[in-house]
Amino acid sequence: MCISMVLIVAVVSGIIYLNSKKKAERNVNSRAVTVTPRVASPDSPDAAVSQEKSKRYELAKEITTPDGFINTDGKPITVNGLIGKKVILIDFWTYSCINCQRTTPYLNAWYEKYRDKGLVIIGVHTPEFEFEKDYQNVLDATKRLGIKYPVVLDNDYSTWTAYENRYWPRKYLIDIDGYVVYDHIGEGAYEETEKKIQELLEERETALGMNEEISKEISKPTGTLVVDSSKTRSPEIYFGASRNEHLGNGITGKRGSQIFTEPKTIAPGTLYLVGSWDIQDEFAENKDKNAKIIFRYEGQNVYMVATNPGFPLQALRDGKPLEPLDGGDDAKADRLYIGPEERLYHLIYDRSGWGEHTLEIIIENPGLRVFTFTFG
Repeated sequence: MCISMVLIVAVVSGIIYLNSKKKAERNVNSRAVTVTPRVASPDSPDAAVSQEKSKRYELAKEITTPDGFINTDGKPITVNGLIGKKVILIDFWTYSCINCQRTTPYLNAWYEKYRDKGLVIIGVHTPEFEFEKDYQNVLDATKRLGIKYPVVLDNDYSTWTAYENRYWPRKYLIDIDGYVVYDHIGEGAYEETEKKIQELLEERETALGMNEEISKEISKPTGTLVVDSSKTRSPEIYFGASRNEHLGNGITGKRGSQIFTEPKTIAPGTLYLVGSWDIQDEFAENKDKNAKIIFRYEGQNVYMVATNPGFPLQALRDGKPLEPLDGGDDAKADRLYIGPEERLYHLIYDRSGWGEHTLEIIIENPGLRVFTFTFG
């Protein structure tokens, strides 16, 4: 009996230890907390600068009610603990967001280049979908994207709310004194952002009496996919009932089963389903064989946030099988390979550039669960 109790205690203790490596302590009563600024010595040359900043900029906010930490050796990370020591870049992101994924190579490059010069990047992962709240899913995504900087799970949007944020991705730069002196919404402005990082790192050098050279070169990470912003592209299309206002042949906002008939004409920017589908808040799932998704899009790239038991899907573009060179990372010839992982899949990359096309996805078996279409 005693041996059994010892074994039970050991197992429970092990579970608690493992969970502590993933989960942070939560305080449900926590509210937005403003960090304490660095106080410069009255006789130091940067005292007047710090005083002027207090009139121009807002102080950074602390991370609140975190749901877990990644790349921190299981230890919590705080903004306040870095003030007066580091320059901080806070990046709000979520792993199924293509705009976030296109930004990540730049963040990785900056972290590699400047982390020994005083830059800390904190990726605040605020989920768009329920499956993005799962610690293991976020951990897998950070590995897939090559992220080495600290990541904090913000499942309840508390840190997002503290910063009054509304966008993925969004970057905030916090100087050594604790003030938010720069922020950028969305993709782009990489050179501008890196120059600001360099400026703040030089300011840190002066404040701490250091004399290390900060590189003025601009990073150009390999493998980045450049999107022509001068071209229009279709908006993000949601399949779930909470946001499926672009559904063209069914009842929008309705949860539960619907049977869809293939339309005779296809309007641009309108989502059409064919067959029996179960529509839930965040996703639509086909319930019978040979169901279809039809959408006339504008863009060069097509992405889908989805999950699938593993069977390939047939893809037609303008009524013809995809050309071998037009498939995305998750396509081969006219077949799309969406697996059981709930993530963003790259279906089409048109090497000839931007265009307007009708995409048909034929689903031969039940079980495809789709959250969004995204275009680039």
